[in-house]
Amino acid sequence: MNEHEAGEKIAVVIPCYNVKKFILPLIARIGPLCDMIFVVDDRCPEGSGEYVRTHCTDRRIRVVVNEENLGVGGAVMRGYGEALKEGATVIVKLDGDGQMDPALLPRFVRPVLEGTADYAKGNRFYDLSNISAMPKIRIFGNAVLSFMTKFSSGYWSIFDPTNGYTAIHADIARRLPFDKISARYFFETDMLFRLNIIRAKVVDIPMDPLYGEEKSGLKISRILGEFLFKHIRNFGKRIFYNYFLRDMSVASFELIFGAIFLLFGLFYGGYHWIASVRTGIGAATGTVVLSALVVIVGVQFLLNFLAYDFASQPTEAMHVLFEVNDE
Repeated sequence: MNEHEAGEKIAVVIPCYNVKKFILPLIARIGPLCDMIFVVDDRCPEGSGEYVRTHCTDRRIRVVVNEENLGVGGAVMRGYGEALKEGATVIVKLDGDGQMDPALLPRFVRPVLEGTADYAKGNRFYDLSNISAMPKIRIFGNAVLSFMTKFSSGYWSIFDPTNGYTAIHADIARRLPFDKISARYFFETDMLFRLNIIRAKVVDIPMDPLYGEEKSGLKISRILGEFLFKHIRNFGKRIFYNYFLRDMSVASFELIFGAIFLLFGLFYGGYHWIASVRTGIGAATGTVVLSALVVIVGVQFLLNFLAYDFASQPTEAMHVLFEVNDE
């Protein structure tokens, strides 16, 4: 895929913070498929925006400078906004450190332009032969974060949630609440939660991991607690929005009764177990059976809910429906 239809514009957004040595080589590798390149200087200490403006002659370049540091999410949202103003059809996000190969742009853009996805994101774990090249801590961290993301976002079929190589259709980007999306390291994961709320279809794009001289600012040990809290928050919001506010289904009642039965069984059984330990008198058989039965029923209800949630992942590109409704 080397070209696109007339009227369709492909924009690339590059958030920049301490990537001065990588930014020009990265821009030079962006092929003719791209129509606009937005370099967002997120109050970079190295002055990357002015550096690009002075040393880059590519006519596609638009330099945007934030007056204050907004974080990667804030910088990307600024870039999205500028790309939408200039009529972009698909907006691709590349990191400025050179980890993302611009040669893969057609692979990310194709499903969005063809109407088979609203949002395409990279997955470095698709080819298992490449995993050995990744640092072990990154493999472990991504596995933990991916598991949490499945619960909070509702996209059970995706992996590598912190991968920042993404492409989004403009009609979907316009419907995102820019001011509510996490501006820092939780940005990519929070995007998935927001996309699920508007029922956007997300697909994984296989890509190879690239590691060079750049250093990742994402330390798993430092952000794990923060991410866990935000995942729990987003999970609660998603469940409330999708199963109680927007719609009520059998799964809604399975979740309610599953939680009630499980909690009752655990508290009831736990209470009698503690009493047995203190008195030295074993609990009655009926008490044990009742608590076990209630727990089993509660777990079964919750498993049924998870199965329903898995089957309810968005499967149709919403931007196609928006285009049909707008005609």
